[in-house]
Amino acid sequence: MHVESLWRYPVKSLGGEPLETATFTDDGVEGDRLVHVQGPRGVLTGRTRYGLLTIPASTGPDGPLVGGHPWDSWEAHALVLPHGGRLTRYTGPERFDVLNVLVATDGQVEAAGVDVRRLRPNILIGGVEPGEEDGWPGHALVIGDVVIGMFQKRARCVVTTIDPDTGTQDLDVHRRIRHEFGGVLCLDSWVIRPGLVNVGDPVEVVPTDELPDRIGGWIVGRPYAV
Repeated sequence: MHVESLWRYPVKSLGGEPLETATFTDDGVEGDRLVHVQGPRGVLTGRTRYGLLTIPASTGPDGPLVGGHPWDSWEAHALVLPHGGRLTRYTGPERFDVLNVLVATDGQVEAAGVDVRRLRPNILIGGVEPGEEDGWPGHALVIGDVVIGMFQKRARCVVTTIDPDTGTQDLDVHRRIRHEFGGVLCLDSWVIRPGLVNVGDPVEVVPTDELPDRIGGWIVGRPYAV
């Protein structure tokens, strides 16, 4: 097995940023979800604002960029204002839905027949047979010096139905995930031992007794502290 792909999401619910090398810290991938879209009643995400998922985000020398503009610039705010919110920086642990890393495998993505970008993983593991990841909760990925614990399969939501390029919706994607995979795909994970991970690095799966210190963010009743 090997690292097939790596991603970071500098702004929650905006487009993902493919990486060749990622620094995994105790707080997930360095630079991940540092900014979110704040509406009048709280955080806005692609669950209700599908168009956000099509807005490109990346990382610049001074932080997240939105459409190539610094996140706190007028040009960046102008891209999200039509979706009902404004860009706000928040780096607390609540910014992650469940845990701070999401792991996908090529076998399961191929079996689901979906564009992997709809699943929004941080790391895609290649060379995995379909269904093999079902036995991975309670295990860890060892990638060089980095150890990533895997806690549970991820329950999937309506975000999987949105085309990340056009923002159009295909409800059959989520129906297929529900009917063929019990509504779960990928693995809620966290960093046990930090370090650098590169695309192409070999991966080993080993048992672990480690458990995450904290489970759940705003989606499970722990709202942002803003």
